[in-house]
Amino acid sequence: MTIKGYYRDEDFLQRFGANLQKIRKSKGISQEELANRCDFPMSQISRIETGVINTSISHVSAIAKGLGIAPDELFRFH
Repeated sequence: MTIKGYYRDEDFLQRFGANLQKIRKSKGISQEELANRCDFPMSQISRIETGVINTSISHVSAIAKGLGIAPDELFRFH
């Protein structure tokens, strides 16, 4: 969907968030712990996982570091 020059792919955001959640849980990391590792509010991790917000590339980098993975792993979903 495009709103005044802003593109938002709801399906992609949902799949990205679900993949983030799957990876986070597989590592036994809570949303709170990941948020602390990234220096984000916990609500931000929740909103990313549920596809509510369209996060930035910088935040993807911080999340990957917080999870101890390469950033591209967060985009490996089908």
